[in-house]
Amino acid sequence: MPATLGTVLLLLCALQIKHMFADFYLQTPKMLSGRGEYLHVGRAQHAAVHVVGSVVVFLIFGAPLSFILIIGALEWIVHFNIDFAKASYSDKKQLQPDQAAFWRAAGLDQCLHNLTYIAMAWAWVEFVAR
Repeated sequence: MPATLGTVLLLLCALQIKHMFADFYLQTPKMLSGRGEYLHVGRAQHAAVHVVGSVVVFLIFGAPLSFILIIGALEWIVHFNIDFAKASYSDKKQLQPDQAAFWRAAGLDQCLHNLTYIAMAWAWVEFVAR
């Protein structure tokens, strides 16, 4: 698939839709509890749900399996650590939804995930869609 502006925007839209479902519809209680611990199985599962969604998106966009495996592994590592940083900070500060700092932390978390998708789209353009 060629890397036209329209295709890149569609890729970013697909990654955003995937993100919405993985972050807001497909999280289980196990994924949401105890997130302040670094080695958290639920967070690992949550990051894996994101990777599965990205695999589907990149398959639709014609990425080869080697690219998908590399980008998926990198996304898992990045997503896991972004979520840990937010959870750890939120726990240390005892943030609650009625506090502005809670929403700043949530906003930064989402911003970092969005920047990850921009990097993933760049990699697709650079290494796949040439």
